[in-house]
Amino acid sequence: MKMMTMVNLVRGSVMKIHGLSRVSLCVPAVCGVRGLSSTSGPKVCIVGGGPAGFYTAQQLLKARQEASVDIYEKLPVPFGLVRFGVAPDHPEVKNVINTFTQTAQHERCSFHGNVNVGKDVTIDELRQAYHAVVLSYGAEGNRSMGIPGEGLAGVFSAKDFVGWYNGLPSNKELHPDLGCETAVILGQGNVALDVARILLAPLDMLKETDITQNALEALAGSKVRRVLIVGRRGPLQIACTIKELREMVNLPNTRADMLSDDFKGIAEALKDLPRPRKRLTELMMKAVKEKGDDKVEKCWGFRFFRSPVEVLAGADGKRATGIRLALNKLEGSGESVRAEPTGQLEDVGCGLIISSIGYKSIPIDPAVPFDPRKAIVPNEMGRVQDTAGLYCSGWVKRGPTGVIATTMNDSFDTARAIIQDMEAGKLDVSVSKPGAPAITALLQKRDVRTVLFPQWEKINAEEEKRGKSLGKPREKLLDVDKMLKIAWS
Repeated sequence: MKMMTMVNLVRGSVMKIHGLSRVSLCVPAVCGVRGLSSTSGPKVCIVGGGPAGFYTAQQLLKARQEASVDIYEKLPVPFGLVRFGVAPDHPEVKNVINTFTQTAQHERCSFHGNVNVGKDVTIDELRQAYHAVVLSYGAEGNRSMGIPGEGLAGVFSAKDFVGWYNGLPSNKELHPDLGCETAVILGQGNVALDVARILLAPLDMLKETDITQNALEALAGSKVRRVLIVGRRGPLQIACTIKELREMVNLPNTRADMLSDDFKGIAEALKDLPRPRKRLTELMMKAVKEKGDDKVEKCWGFRFFRSPVEVLAGADGKRATGIRLALNKLEGSGESVRAEPTGQLEDVGCGLIISSIGYKSIPIDPAVPFDPRKAIVPNEMGRVQDTAGLYCSGWVKRGPTGVIATTMNDSFDTARAIIQDMEAGKLDVSVSKPGAPAITALLQKRDVRTVLFPQWEKINAEEEKRGKSLGKPREKLLDVDKMLKIAWS
């Protein structure tokens, strides 16, 4: 039994499943699995296996030849929002997974999935085991609209709706009712346009993507024919990019349905706009002018100068049947322009309401400073406020804004700050730190078994196999227990 205990302390091999423990005798040397840091140089731990985590790791490994990096992720699967947030019909965006895979397979990098930092292991315990700890866990919370009726059936956050069609395990039971004719999306960013496009896209466009099969089946029976994308300010303040707008304009078998009054005075303002904003606005105005084929039964449109004030319930008082909007006027100019209510209200009948007003980060450990108003970890250039050796990157650092390239640059900046602190002596890397073996031992005592990257590759192979039989690149597993069973088989 002593030998078994020693093996488990090295491997961290007690399985967390259905409250039972099973012991495995697999050790890295025997099984060919690289799971523990072994270098004597700086040891860095990253919390979160999404883009921010992988980009931070990539830069650290490149900049410090003797550094080792361990990535801890709550789910058994890596890649975060690239897997669960990027639209299924944007496979080119997901190609970054190839780069992340190379990072995870680097000899000085290890991925540890199925570890819920803050619950399975504390930040203080990680700080004792590593020279630096980087928080890169993203934004898994939802911003609330803060209006009456928000909790009615038929109202969803865009984060949860996207998670549903992208196979996020926590959203597998969402079951949105798509039996209504009109859907309203609140917010006009890229995520809002992704949702609108998925709701209206021809099935032939989706069935060869990695959208989940249950979402595909629900969309096949959808009665949604009209999607309104609502924003509180005007066309010149819209948050989406031209790529996403162009995809909506060119969506087969749909037409644009805009209100010409929303575009009064816009033509005169065009000449003073920066080129990207000008091109975006011109494309919107072209859609207003051309309108499209009235015989096409599906349509979409922006509704500007409107803010939600109440979700309207049906006779049963349980399900949403409409939304009440306040009509706005703009005050101020430039970037500081703000929407002010005019006192007029407008009711829009709809059976599906999706709030796309932003994600938000949540605190994961009381030992970490957190700004609840901004919903970020307070930091300076990625250095967490008043906490030496603790850093952050990605959305938890700056808020849920930008695209993957924004997160890449942001994460590289944090990695550079860590390197600077090592070189300046602010991080004492001369003191030996135990790294992953110490954390693995703690997790083993707590009945937590990790999923290493080669074990994720078993899940990946199974998903690709299931997808192939359906003519798709993959069919994602939706159940964490099934993921773990395959990973540990």
